Amino acid sequence: MMEEQHLQARLIALLRQDKIQLWLEPYRSLRDPADRLKIQELAEKYASVIQFPVEEVTSALESIRTDTSRKDEGNKEFKETAVATLVLHLPREEGETKIKKVELKTKLDITTQELKKQISQEFGFTHFNLICGKVLSPERRLDEQKVKNNSKIMVVKGAPPDAKAEMYKNEEEKRKQDEEIKKTQKGFQILSERDGSEDPSTTPFLEIADQKGNPLQIPDEERKALILAMGFHEKGRALMKKRDHSAALPYLVLADEQFKKCNSAILHTVDNYAVLQLDVVWCYQALGQLECLDNARQRLEKAEQCFQKCYGEKQSRLQQIKGHTGGEEVLFLRLRILQTLLTYIEGHKNQALGKLKDVEHLYGELSLDPQKLQQLKELGFSEQEARLGLRACRGDVSEAALLITQRKKEKQVLKLKEQDKRRRRLQDINTLVELGFERRDAQRALHQARGDVDKAYGILLDGADAQKSDRDKKLNELLSMGFQEDMADSALRMTGDDVQQATQLLLENQAVIPADLQSPSPPSSSSEEPSTSSESTGSSRQDEDLLVNELLEDIPKHEEDYLDLTLEEEKELMDKIRTILEK
Repeated sequence: MMEEQHLQARLIALLRQDKIQLWLEPYRSLRDPADRLKIQELAEKYASVIQFPVEEVTSALESIRTDTSRKDEGNKEFKETAVATLVLHLPREEGETKIKKVELKTKLDITTQELKKQISQEFGFTHFNLICGKVLSPERRLDEQKVKNNSKIMVVKGAPPDAKAEMYKNEEEKRKQDEEIKKTQKGFQILSERDGSEDPSTTPFLEIADQKGNPLQIPDEERKALILAMGFHEKGRALMKKRDHSAALPYLVLADEQFKKCNSAILHTVDNYAVLQLDVVWCYQALGQLECLDNARQRLEKAEQCFQKCYGEKQSRLQQIKGHTGGEEVLFLRLRILQTLLTYIEGHKNQALGKLKDVEHLYGELSLDPQKLQQLKELGFSEQEARLGLRACRGDVSEAALLITQRKKEKQVLKLKEQDKRRRRLQDINTLVELGFERRDAQRALHQARGDVDKAYGILLDGADAQKSDRDKKLNELLSMGFQEDMADSALRMTGDDVQQATQLLLENQAVIPADLQSPSPPSSSSEEPSTSSESTGSSRQDEDLLVNELLEDIPKHEEDYLDLTLEEEKELMDKIRTILEK
């Protein structure tokens, strides 16, 4: 597949150079034998230039001619009728090497669900996702999601039409995958809304930190988007480790959407966004669908720019923060391999060869000595710690052992500081609750006051005074209508301080509310709720914690897990590129 893309890219460059347009006569229809001879002569001419067999060049030219002619016709049709041509990249069956591309005619003012129904009827798939830069939402229209005429759409996870048992199995798998995505989103939304004020021994909480592990101060909305983005990313990475790239891709695309809600300055403070761009392109290449990812080059450029801003010139900022830079080299290895692959696909074979030599040199530097790994493991370190330590210290066993030990101590100090911070915050909230304020109000005020309990107390008092003043106005309004104060007060309490409803209630009861109708206490008071409600709230909180704990299993324990690559996949892709280039 890569060879086909490479050959087509080179031929397109030659056609542009010679100003030959295959979608125009005499090449468009090839009805006349003389016209067919012209394209044959063209194939022989170009075959001698690019050193490919004439048969392959002829086939590639025919493919380009057909594609451009169809595209030209499709553009005219779209202008006249608003019927668009979409290029579907269908999933490959086991053992297939070529991507199946088909064209589908449709209006763009239909929903994704309607398009899926059309695809299902035409190709026999039952359940699948559609990706066009992002996962297309079923209920939204295509044009609202930037799907255009000639857009390439990737069809992920189709079910065979001729096997009912397999179809039901895939249907159940797709349903589970959809539920899993929704569950993941809900869990990380719960985490994103927590402010670290709950009991640290029982309540999970996520903090956004820099490369050293120090918490970053970020506006609430961006913090929530970042936690969702990183949550989706970690879920996708967990699936990538299992080489389930098809299941990983939707999570990575959702992570990308959340990252786009964040300020660019924040994205250059942490390297998560750059790593995500690499992971998206890596998934596409693993699925053999790089052609479907139109902006692959842009994503890799974004990743490189983000690494430069995050790590500094020649990784100077990283050296200053962490004291070493070797570990991050694995990310640059993956980046360079993908850049080499794209360079070849875009038709630049000699450039790709030069890049591959640099990649192979970097791979050699990052490959670890098994004996050194064993030495560190015998000192009591895990294989992951040993790998990360050796790469960070560029293969020096003694320095790696010191670094791993030092990082463990630093992590413990950070953990204790965070636990102490959360305990003190919990104590401050309890103090405000004891002073008569609602727990949720106390949490919000303390958050607003950036942890200053005296300021939070002032905020709560101001709020209480404003609330009391507002209620007094409402009570006076009812008194001015001639209602008795005790009845007006009861009516307001029973209707949640809604003057209109309170007035209606008083009028319906001739201004005297029967004792059995009156609420025993105001809805906003701190008195106990009925036991069923309390039990329900407790149960809901337990369900939330169970969901969150389940999701946290996908979050690696080691903060540098994303740097811990065995390089097996990288070696496989390098060998594949080398084989193609040497043909």
